[in-house]
Amino acid sequence: MIIYGSSLSPFVRKALAFAAEKELEVELKPTVPGSRDPEFLEASPFGKMPGFRDPASRTGAASDFCISDSSAIVAYFEAMKPEPNLIPTEPRARARTIWFEEYADTILAPCGGKMFFNRIVARLLGQQGDEQIAAKAESEDLPPLFDYLERVIPESGFLVEDRLTLADLAVASPFANLRHLNVAVDPACNPKLGAYVDRILARPSFAPWIEREIAFLRQAA
Repeated sequence: MIIYGSSLSPFVRKALAFAAEKELEVELKPTVPGSRDPEFLEASPFGKMPGFRDPASRTGAASDFCISDSSAIVAYFEAMKPEPNLIPTEPRARARTIWFEEYADTILAPCGGKMFFNRIVARLLGQQGDEQIAAKAESEDLPPLFDYLERVIPESGFLVEDRLTLADLAVASPFANLRHLNVAVDPACNPKLGAYVDRILARPSFAPWIEREIAFLRQAA
């Protein structure tokens, strides 16, 4: 199975970590934003990362299965291999899991993306980032998002059902990008959040990808 994109994307990283937790073998095919590679565009018609392909040669189907969007990809993985269960079946737990993924994908990641694009991606693309946008996101938009998580993280250290779920993988993934920006969680203000992020990102499903990202960014600096 192939995931198209870069693990520097929190959405790609989430899908990769989900597959790893499921012990599913996937290959990351490096793909840059705006790629016109026909293979990638077949999987992701609008050029959004990640794209995904499950080859017919693996499944015995008449053709490859292609889909894009990290939420769709992890739903496919969950249906393909129900255990270990990462999307709860109990109605309230499932709803909360989907909420946290939505929070991560549409609120937390875009906020971090304003910083990551303008401070790192723009430079990699040879463009001039807008530091004013990045600074506003860091100083004004991000703190309330941290405070929300500090309030809702249970004592167990997992967001739903006191165990690892998609909620944790989705929420933790954008924090890797913040680390690349040296934007840290202040332990004095958000001690639960800091410990939570450290624990989830240290999992074997995340750590090797983050190490590769650090090496890439150092080389590109």
